[in-house]
Amino acid sequence: MDFCEHCEGQRFDRAQVLRRLREVRRQMRAAKCGKKVEDALTSALKAVAELDIPHLYFESEIDEVVH
Repeated sequence: MDFCEHCEGQRFDRAQVLRRLREVRRQMRAAKCGKKVEDALTSALKAVAELDIPHLYFESEIDEVVH
């Protein structure tokens, strides 16, 4: 499946956020920060992973615009 530039960029941005959150979680585990920190980071990871990535339609891509 191919994605337009906008959607590909959104997917890339989300992937970067997920990688960074996972890195922070590993650091917090190593620092033994506790279950509350682990739970918070797990919740954040889940929320970002579930984000709906909207597709931008440019006027040239569609025949009819509904307002």
